[in-house]
Amino acid sequence: MLELGTTAPDFTLPRDGGSDVTLSDLKGQKVVLYFYPKDNTPGCTTEALDFTALKSEFEAAGVAVFGISKDSVKKHENFCAKHSLGIPLLSDENGTVCEDYGVWAEKKMYGKTFWGIVRATYLLDEEGKVAQVWPKVKVAGHASEVLEAAKA
Repeated sequence: MLELGTTAPDFTLPRDGGSDVTLSDLKGQKVVLYFYPKDNTPGCTTEALDFTALKSEFEAAGVAVFGISKDSVKKHENFCAKHSLGIPLLSDENGTVCEDYGVWAEKKMYGKTFWGIVRATYLLDEEGKVAQVWPKVKVAGHASEVLEAAKA
């Protein structure tokens, strides 16, 4: 995971809807990057719906929010359409950004070990520095907690 106060690694990733997002283009505003394992799974769907429900409050606070996973843009578009999501989803299919942000890690489930995205969230300040990190996120109440931190 990235340390507090360090400059977040820059990236350009494709998003749902066909355009690209470059992190350095967002300097001057706070940015939330929430990393999640997979579209259309229960926890990931709840998290995306929670961030969507608070979208107007994040915007009012001048905060851009992006979800990032290794799913393709097409999967993101289907996920957004199915659940009426309003948060942009970025596709890191090759996993470079996930590795740069320390969220690609060995995981264990049902006695099996595998590599995957650890659910984590970064709040970046207006200069692109890490202001807060939530490692190993529990979904319930998380979006609200991030909003409060972003407003502070």
